[in-house]
Amino acid sequence: MLLLVVTIAVFVAWSWLSYPAIGYWLYDLNMALEARLYRLHKIVVPIPEMTVSTWQGGPYEASSSVLMLHGFSADKNIWLRFARHFVDDYRVIIPDLAGHGETGFKAGGGYDIPVQAKRLIQLLDICGVEKVHVIGNSMGGYIAAWLAVTYPERIISLALLDPAGVTAPELSDMERHLARGHNPFLIHSREEFQYFYAMTMASPPWVPGIVLDAVAQRYEQQRDELEEIFRDFHASPPMEPKLPDIKCPALLLWGRKDRLIDVSSVPVWSKGIADLQVEIWDGVGHMPMVEQPTNTAQLYREFLERKN
Repeated sequence: MLLLVVTIAVFVAWSWLSYPAIGYWLYDLNMALEARLYRLHKIVVPIPEMTVSTWQGGPYEASSSVLMLHGFSADKNIWLRFARHFVDDYRVIIPDLAGHGETGFKAGGGYDIPVQAKRLIQLLDICGVEKVHVIGNSMGGYIAAWLAVTYPERIISLALLDPAGVTAPELSDMERHLARGHNPFLIHSREEFQYFYAMTMASPPWVPGIVLDAVAQRYEQQRDELEEIFRDFHASPPMEPKLPDIKCPALLLWGRKDRLIDVSSVPVWSKGIADLQVEIWDGVGHMPMVEQPTNTAQLYREFLERKN
């Protein structure tokens, strides 16, 4: 009887102490399994300042390549269920942006949009990709638009999913928090993370609570790093005066229930970009490629097929 009590006590203590670690393990295992299922491979690419962790897949000799850019505080894994729809026909490259995921953070390393765009050109050079279709969400959309303006000879088409980079006429929930001096991305507790997570998507996919708790802990541990990255990218030059310089075909998709960047941004982008297809989806929040990966992939594939 004593042995049973001791065994139960040890198990309870181990479970309590390793609770976040179990969540990390489950998350990383699931991402690795999905990537393998979707025929995406982890490739670490050295560029002059750092090494960049990427998912890559599709035919190496494909005539077209797609570069997928995640948003602030996210990582390359958010594209997996979207990217699976393109690996048959396109070479797919999905990086962890500097300071995110498995691409290391360096204090003072520079995380403004022009510097991040330059790093991605270096990544494409090392990967042997001359021209690319680029799609980005949130901060990744900001970088994608900057690439289209600054390196037009490298960008075939541009797709923007709820992008940052312009000033919305109406404040979002996140901007109201920022105006009060509170940044929802800078997490201090699980409760704060739960509130923040609810802001990111209108209909998030199901995720076990233990995994969400592990992600919450990662946000807490990386709070100072995220604060520096946020400060750098928010101090970047605005896109408004540069939008007319985007000459490639472009797609803009926005979730009407986006609480991080208000949907009123759409007319700003529309006024500036000449060749722009605009879609606004009801019932969707800030990350359409996560909330509705199949529908978003179908829209993007139709866009690519019309522009190829």
